[in-house]
Amino acid sequence: MYNTKNMIPKLHSWYEKQKRPLPWRKTTDPYKIWLSEVMLQQTQVKTVIPYYQRWLNELPTLKAVADTTLEKTLKLWEGLGYYARCRNFYKACQIVEKEFSGLIPESKKLFLKLPGVGEYTAAAVLSIAFGKPYPVLDGNVYRVMARLLAFNGNRREGNRVFLNTLEEWIDKTEPGDFNQAFMELGSQVCKKVDPLCERCPLISGCAAYSSGTQEQFPIRHYRPPGPHKIVVVGIIWNGERFLIQKRLPKGHLGGLWEFPGGKVEEGEELSIALRREIAEETGLKIKLGRIIGKIEHTYSHFSISLHAFHCHLNGSSTPLEVEDRRWIAPEQIADFPFPKANHKLFNLLNEQGWRQ
Repeated sequence: MYNTKNMIPKLHSWYEKQKRPLPWRKTTDPYKIWLSEVMLQQTQVKTVIPYYQRWLNELPTLKAVADTTLEKTLKLWEGLGYYARCRNFYKACQIVEKEFSGLIPESKKLFLKLPGVGEYTAAAVLSIAFGKPYPVLDGNVYRVMARLLAFNGNRREGNRVFLNTLEEWIDKTEPGDFNQAFMELGSQVCKKVDPLCERCPLISGCAAYSSGTQEQFPIRHYRPPGPHKIVVVGIIWNGERFLIQKRLPKGHLGGLWEFPGGKVEEGEELSIALRREIAEETGLKIKLGRIIGKIEHTYSHFSISLHAFHCHLNGSSTPLEVEDRRWIAPEQIADFPFPKANHKLFNLLNEQGWRQ
């Protein structure tokens, strides 16, 4: 193994000169640091920044999160994806406020018990906010380590080897900067494609660079594409209002609002599927109006083709108004958090005109 540990001071020096002035690097507030780490999971920095700033404008403290509603947090999160992060963060803030008097626990054992907090989040927050010597291992750090060590093993073995190595290397006096320096290096220099090796402060200790194989690491394993689903939804009009419903709090897109509808079975006509799904979900009978269009959207593990129709209540149906359903006017749509695919549908409706 190359003696990279002795080069860590060079990494620190590089980081002090090259680090980006990101908003969460300008605070020592554990709540704000925790929020940033949750938002940054599987999400690009440039995407997170406006969400982070908007969230803190509305909910500047942990207590503000604990005292608000889940729906308010989901609305602020709307479009960021991976909504379980938001639901878990909301629950965790309530627990911290109630059980820890609003103070985020500095104990890793206690912090890990909070909803949504795993090894990475715990290590990142505790090292950056409290100076605890826990190394982080995200995708950027994994790539840097795989190239430094020219590591040929699988992901599970890599996690073990890299964390053990980072525990030996970590700067006990500035563990937060150590972790952020490695993450910054992976993001800005040791990139997936066309790494900027000549700018790397660790170049002389990189085994992959020495052998000219840096772009072969980390070893990539084939991941088959996720399934594709055909979905149909209806904009069900009752006078000047239409029906929306809230998804169950747990599971994919939990707690968000949507139009009634569902998955089209193999060989099933769209119109039949829509009538069936709406009857099953709402008990309503409908008449189909004009088609609005088709939306294509890709989630992390599957993709959908979403077909949308204007619909009208059948005269024998009785409009429902229960806690998880609302009849709203088009101008009220911004008051509710919707999945990203629905926003593509909103764009179509804005072009065509919302009215049936």
